[in-house]
Amino acid sequence: MAPYLESVKSFADVPISDAGVDTATFLEAADGLVGLFDLFESAAFVIVQNDIKGNILKVRTRFLTNPEANKTLELLVENEKGEKKRIATEGLMWLLRGLSFTCKGLQLTQANATTELTEAFTKAYEATLKQFHNFVVKGAFALAMKACPYRAAFYTKLAADPAGGSSVAPDRLNEDLNKWLSALADIVARLEAFYEKGGHNKGF
Repeated sequence: MAPYLESVKSFADVPISDAGVDTATFLEAADGLVGLFDLFESAAFVIVQNDIKGNILKVRTRFLTNPEANKTLELLVENEKGEKKRIATEGLMWLLRGLSFTCKGLQLTQANATTELTEAFTKAYEATLKQFHNFVVKGAFALAMKACPYRAAFYTKLAADPAGGSSVAPDRLNEDLNKWLSALADIVARLEAFYEKGGHNKGF
C-alpha cells in the first residue's frame, strides 16, 4: 500500500480536452475523494459519503450505457438533455456540490495551519451545500461537522502508509494535496459554468 493520496487517482490527472472532462477518470478520482472521509473515522460522515457515492453511481450508470458517446461529462449531460428524468444530469449537479464542499473545506484547512477541520468544513458547508438542504439534512450535516477529527490526527493519517512504510514528508504532502485540490476546484468551476450556460440545472 501507500500513503492515501498516492493510492488514489488525483484530479490533477483527469484529462480535459476540447470535448470536456474525461468521465471515467473523473469518476475514479471522485471515488478516491469518498475514501478520504474514511480517514475521519466518524460514523457521522457516512451521510456525506453516501450522498457522494449515490451521485457517482448515477453518473457512472449513465456512462456505462455508452462509454464512447459519454466519454466526457459535458457530452454525457448533452446526450441526456432531451430525456424526461435526466438522472445523471441531476446526479452530477449534486456530485459537483459535494465535491465543492469537500474541496473548500480542505482548502480552508490548507490556507491556515491553525484552522481545525470542524471550523473549515462548517464554513465550507455554509458556502456550498447548506442553501440546497432542508432542515433535517442541515441538522445531519451540522452533526457531521462537529465530528471532524482534530487537524493533527487527520494529517498524520493522510501522510501515513497503512502498510507500515515511511510517511510522506509534510512539504510533499502539502504539495500533493494542494495540487489535488487546485485541479478539483478547476474542474468544479468549469462544470458549474457549463451547467449555468446550458441551463442544465433547471428543473431540479
